[in-house]
Amino acid sequence: MTLKERYEGCINYWKEQNPNPGTELNYTNNFELLVAVMLSAQCTDKRINMVTPALFEAYPTAEAMARASFDDIFALVKSVSYPNSKAQHLLEMSRMLIDEFGGEIPDTMAEMTRLPGVGRKTANVMLGQAFGKAAIAVDTHVFRVANRIGLSNGKTPLEVEKSLMKHIPAEQQWKAHHWILLHGRYVCKAQKPDCLNCAITQFCKTYNKKK
Repeated sequence: MTLKERYEGCINYWKEQNPNPGTELNYTNNFELLVAVMLSAQCTDKRINMVTPALFEAYPTAEAMARASFDDIFALVKSVSYPNSKAQHLLEMSRMLIDEFGGEIPDTMAEMTRLPGVGRKTANVMLGQAFGKAAIAVDTHVFRVANRIGLSNGKTPLEVEKSLMKHIPAEQQWKAHHWILLHGRYVCKAQKPDCLNCAITQFCKTYNKKK
């Protein structure tokens, strides 16, 4: 099987099953999305959706959060992973948004990754989800699944991102991020991939190697 056939088989299946995938994080504007994504690192979306309603009510804008104290924010996010660093990053991110970006989320990779706590993965989520740009955010699910299936053999998230963007049309890239992520979250799980209930085993390099 060629790499092109593998990509086409997976993408065509995912597109048919879920033509309009989206994030499972709850948010109503770009600031809330950025906060939720920053909190979601190494934490489940379910947990984040339990935490953010009170956080967004207390601090609905960058201006409001920038006026908060570390202790105020920490008290609302203490149940997520790494609450100390995340609370500090949220505070510093909000202040930079006010001081340097007029309270608005920037829409370029270079500007966004200047924000405290915002790395390439988070920036790509914002570029794709908030601004509709061609982007593929590589989290642990995307990294694992892309390598398992054989869509990439990248050793780093950036290598996987580049290989996926090379072979997936720009207009499908953000959807593909969701397709791969959701496949990893619900089917191709980290410890025990559910190959018996996977509809794309014919295209999976690891599965066919085991056979």
